[in-house]
Amino acid sequence: MSVSKKVSYEHLKASSELRQQAREFETPSNLKASWQLLNSMVLFIALWGLMHFLLDVSWWLVASVAVLAGVVLIRIFIIFHDCGHGVFFSSMRANHWVGFFCGLLVFTPYRQWHRDHADHHHNTGNLDGRGPGEVWTMTVDEFLEAPRWKQYLYRMMRNPLFLFGVVPLLFFVVLQRLPTRASSLQLKQSIWIMNIAAVIYVSLMMVMFGVVPYLYIQTIVIVVAAGAGFWLFYVQHQFETVLWKRSAAWDYTDAALQGSSYYKLPLPLQWCTGNIGFHHVHHLFPRIPNYYLEDCHNALPILQQVPVVTLTASFGTLKLKLWDECSHRLVRFSDVKHVGREERDAGRSVVVEEL
Repeated sequence: MSVSKKVSYEHLKASSELRQQAREFETPSNLKASWQLLNSMVLFIALWGLMHFLLDVSWWLVASVAVLAGVVLIRIFIIFHDCGHGVFFSSMRANHWVGFFCGLLVFTPYRQWHRDHADHHHNTGNLDGRGPGEVWTMTVDEFLEAPRWKQYLYRMMRNPLFLFGVVPLLFFVVLQRLPTRASSLQLKQSIWIMNIAAVIYVSLMMVMFGVVPYLYIQTIVIVVAAGAGFWLFYVQHQFETVLWKRSAAWDYTDAALQGSSYYKLPLPLQWCTGNIGFHHVHHLFPRIPNYYLEDCHNALPILQQVPVVTLTASFGTLKLKLWDECSHRLVRFSDVKHVGREERDAGRSVVVEEL
């Protein structure tokens, strides 16, 4: 992983210059937004049309096209994401309607997700703010002191096949259908309206494609899109030198610039993922729509000094499992040497160097 050396951001907190420089990128462009929405939807619909045609040719070919449709669906999710932030269009009404429609395609209730995602922004990198919507991350001490059953559960949850295969499906297909006790009446209504809309949408697609063909295609599409979406979320906050702090020392600017990576992707993947690889920019300035993230990154030199994760190097993050509060980095299970409770209580977590 290519990681720039850490820099001091203290002067940024005392100055409004950076905010002023970034402000020009916070004004939505209805033209850019409309074009992005149009080319994404046209391509997505065209791929579904191609799959309908290929059903009489080869289901293997259908599967390959379904993978592409899943990748395009990631781009549609980013549009949904920007609508949730209220920044994709200049009109909030347009954001809400487009957000709802895109949410239907990604099986995600718009208003509930917007609230949960806001919690993520407010707590990124805060060890005392960990909760739903985050990749479950334990500290070394928490893991060593946990009962055996919890250690096994945590190991399973951090297993790549489970984390990027099972969890995304459960999240988008099941959990997104159910309101929580903490959900307000308005949010619960939003979820049930989305559920009703999803039933209508799925029923229409089954009429057009047939029950089995539709389920075959939709399963591949959602597995690809959801798994890749979870991967993007994971790699942007789970690299070795990521910043985690306790609430007393936590700072929003530090969390954005050191707790979020710049995931440097090849241009085709950058297009498919809606520039979300510039995640540090998004966390620092969530009012900037995705189509301006790269421009802002290139315009402000300080944004180019953040942790950089390349596509090849990103796969190395899979071995990282626990946050060590002593060395201030993510470590592997094999790096942790079990020590006595007294030593752990004294805050002396032991990390064994790689041979």
